[in-house]
Amino acid sequence: MTSIADRYRNIAGTFTQRVTEVAPDAWENQSPVPEWTTRDVVRHLVEWVPSFLESGCDVRIPEGPSVVDDPVGAWANLSDALQAVLDDPAVGTRSFSHPRAGDHPLDQAIAMFIMGDVLMHTWDLARAAGLDDTIDAEEAAAMYEGMLPMDEMLRQSGQYGPRVDVADDADVQTKLMAFVGRHP
Repeated sequence: MTSIADRYRNIAGTFTQRVTEVAPDAWENQSPVPEWTTRDVVRHLVEWVPSFLESGCDVRIPEGPSVVDDPVGAWANLSDALQAVLDDPAVGTRSFSHPRAGDHPLDQAIAMFIMGDVLMHTWDLARAAGLDDTIDAEEAAAMYEGMLPMDEMLRQSGQYGPRVDVADDADVQTKLMAFVGRHP
């Protein structure tokens, strides 16, 4: 079985590859997320992940470059810090307790709440910048299957758009992105 650290390394590695491929003139392109640009996709992750972790445990992400000045560096700072947390052998014994997300081992909390966001936003970033939008098929399948039973709750959260209809025989990436309200 693949460790959470290795899974994150894979998912974040794809995001890192895409973020480094964004052309200088593509940072202000419209993303598939309404009202977000390519840069805003990075900004979302760089801003919410540290505050989420700090509100549930003692993990503090060091301040990095500004997303405005250096979106690649801002992402690298966050991603490297998260990878260091996950690579720490004690991560599974550390607790995460959040008023809305509940109580979990820290590595499980990162897997449940952060990795999926990075996975989905890899697609958003790639689409906005005109890059290869392929995401890991196994991770997409696991996420899609895990989200299906929570359809109503996810819609009520306001974090996902209306489900988009796709063909029954669509690939799992298309199904996942349509499920979360994107138009693949």
